[in-house]
Amino acid sequence: MQQSSTYRMQLKERVCLTDVACDEQIIKVSISPLPGEVLQTFIPGQYVRMGIPKLKEPAPAYFAVASSPYDKDAYEFVIKCVSGMAEKLAELDLESQVEIEGPMGKGFDLSKFKGKDVILMGVGTGIAPLRSVWRALIQEREHYGKISIYAGFLSTVHRLLTDEMDDLSDHDIDVSISLTTGHEDWSGPVGYVQHALEDDAPSGENTVVCLAGMSVMVDACTQTLHNLGFNDDHILQNF
Repeated sequence: MQQSSTYRMQLKERVCLTDVACDEQIIKVSISPLPGEVLQTFIPGQYVRMGIPKLKEPAPAYFAVASSPYDKDAYEFVIKCVSGMAEKLAELDLESQVEIEGPMGKGFDLSKFKGKDVILMGVGTGIAPLRSVWRALIQEREHYGKISIYAGFLSTVHRLLTDEMDDLSDHDIDVSISLTTGHEDWSGPVGYVQHALEDDAPSGENTVVCLAGMSVMVDACTQTLHNLGFNDDHILQNF
């Protein structure tokens, strides 16, 4: 059992998620407990503070856990490789140790919303904490009504976890992908995720929404939800 607020884990796996034509590099990183240790439990949507032991630079940074609490072997993260700790994780040798604090934050606790419909909304790497939610919901599918995901990306080459999201229909989970920049081969929604939500106009009477992303996106989606009749107590954020 961990005795301090920070503890060590090790880099287990790193996979590039983005198309070679994409101007951004997004990676999926897995970190596992050290031998003899166990993975700390968490609520979907929570995050950790991650740094390199004994190094002040790059400074530790916060990353949302993208795996399910039912996955007991490792935490997974979906990370944009910008400067700092994210960039360091893109080049760190496998089996290197990292220092972890958490999981922390309130996450998306859906336990009191059983029986309700669920909507997940996020854009870009904002889908990372939502992935934790939908992977948990797959294990708890019978406890919820209709489950819908609204995800937004800049273009087709910026899409993430495409195959995984395509397979969610096997679990009776609907997925709507919006592209900010459409093209002639794209038949899905073009614009922002809140526009796709407006077009579908779900009822707020028996639905809870999990929102993840930058504040501008969250504010815009919240306003759209208010216009559709959703109450604030059914609009959840993970921090």
